[in-house]
Amino acid sequence: MIAHRRIPLFVLGAVSLLAGLLAGESRLGWVLPDGVAALVELHGPLMICAFFGTVIGLERAVALDKAWGYAAPALTGVGGVALILGAPFVVGAGLLTAGSAVFAAMATDVVRRQTALFTIVMGLGALAWFLGTALWLAGKPVPVVVALWACFLVLTIAGERLELSRFLPPTPDRAITAPIPLLLLLVAPVLVALELDVGGRVFGLGMLLLALWLVRHDIARRTVKQQGLTRYMAICLLSGYFWLGASGLMALVHGLPAGGPVYDAVLHALFVGFVFAMVFGHAPVILPAVLKVIVPFTNAFYLPLALLHASLLLRLAGDFTNAYEPRLWGGLLNAVAIVLFLLTTLVVTVAATRNRAVRRGKTA
Repeated sequence: MIAHRRIPLFVLGAVSLLAGLLAGESRLGWVLPDGVAALVELHGPLMICAFFGTVIGLERAVALDKAWGYAAPALTGVGGVALILGAPFVVGAGLLTAGSAVFAAMATDVVRRQTALFTIVMGLGALAWFLGTALWLAGKPVPVVVALWACFLVLTIAGERLELSRFLPPTPDRAITAPIPLLLLLVAPVLVALELDVGGRVFGLGMLLLALWLVRHDIARRTVKQQGLTRYMAICLLSGYFWLGASGLMALVHGLPAGGPVYDAVLHALFVGFVFAMVFGHAPVILPAVLKVIVPFTNAFYLPLALLHASLLLRLAGDFTNAYEPRLWGGLLNAVAIVLFLLTTLVVTVAATRNRAVRRGKTA
């Protein structure tokens, strides 16, 4: 697919992101229009399936370079917008499920072409997403399927980091210890469906062990000593691993209840602290490859990253002290940090594109 034709797919994902952020703020207690309040129960599906599913699906379709692969981001992007516009649940959720099925098919094709631990891990993450979305379509509540959705993102990221760890000098324990947290993460969603508390604690142990493995074996430990974009990416990664470990530790100690402050803390440490830190770190590299745009690095990217982590600390402080105001403002600033990152990326990209056009005009 020609690069400029991918932009509408990316925009569809961005629409779900913004709607999901607004729905999350409404859930926290901010007074927003009735149309936003109606999306409160769709906060998680819009963020995970419609946004992350679409942008990761687009990235994977570009890498696979098969026309049919673009059906994945198209289906999830349209599915998210359908839910936002009030389409019947079966339509929106059905489109998301179909998109996750195509995504799983892409992952299977990658494993067939290159059978390795990292491709298998990402393939299992894709399968977890499809199963979670199919169960949600069948009527299972979000707290039951959220562990499967979390597996999708965690295993996708873990697979990518496993691939890069191959470029480091080998250590005796790297290959032996890697499967342990991955197996725990795969078993946990099944246990969650049977016994939420036990499954949540197993999932927490898996996240904690994976975070420790990543801190020890990820190449970011070395690249953080460099400068510019390389250092920024490493800081994003290492700070994200902190939140992955914190989410795992909280789930291990407290379990994963179906709602309440602990549920909020565990999931947002994972999805905001870990996953969005990965997004912040990888976007300056992935967007040029997917959309064929220039995203020059600037130290301004550190501002949304710092705000993301500071606001998450404030939110979790509110969760564990049962203080309403810190949770409310922490959640709002979480969203501000994400929007600020999007705006920063847009500004530097537009400026770089204009500068390139000017240089071309002068040399014409």
